[in-house]
Amino acid sequence: MYLFIISAEVLFWVFVVLGLIARYMFGLKKLGGLLLLCTPIIDVLLLIAVFITVSSGMEITTATGLAACYLGITVAFGHRLIKWADVRFSHWFGKGPKPERKYGAAHAKEERTGWLLHLLGWVIGNALLFAIIVYVDDPQRTVSLDGIMSTWAIVLVIDFIVSFSYTLAPKKNKA
Repeated sequence: MYLFIISAEVLFWVFVVLGLIARYMFGLKKLGGLLLLCTPIIDVLLLIAVFITVSSGMEITTATGLAACYLGITVAFGHRLIKWADVRFSHWFGKGPKPERKYGAAHAKEERTGWLLHLLGWVIGNALLFAIIVYVDDPQRTVSLDGIMSTWAIVLVIDFIVSFSYTLAPKKNKA
């Protein structure tokens, strides 16, 4: 399962980079858009791999849980990551404006938005983990998933503290 997760992450970025190269270096906007639209297919393939693992009676490991986490995060952050990369490729290869750094209230808002997306990813990932637990209906097979859920909750709380701290102490421009 670890191989599937790593492959999914690598393929996500391969399709993003190929899509942006097609769009900005070769002027093939339709092909670039098509390649970028392929990124959700990777998530579907990983979801199928998780379903096969769970339904076949194979051992459910931490990797199975991490796949659910990965799916939650890519659904929540995928569009934002593609947009982030698109802005940079546009600047480097398409004469687009330089990506602006945010400070003060704008940076704090971006951090809060990032945390809300993390919360969305957490909800999606935990819904998948819970669905696996209910589907398998064998606490001994799914014990590793409980640890992932609680660890991720702790990470989410830490992210909340960091993200919302910028509201109280905004990031300042050093210039």
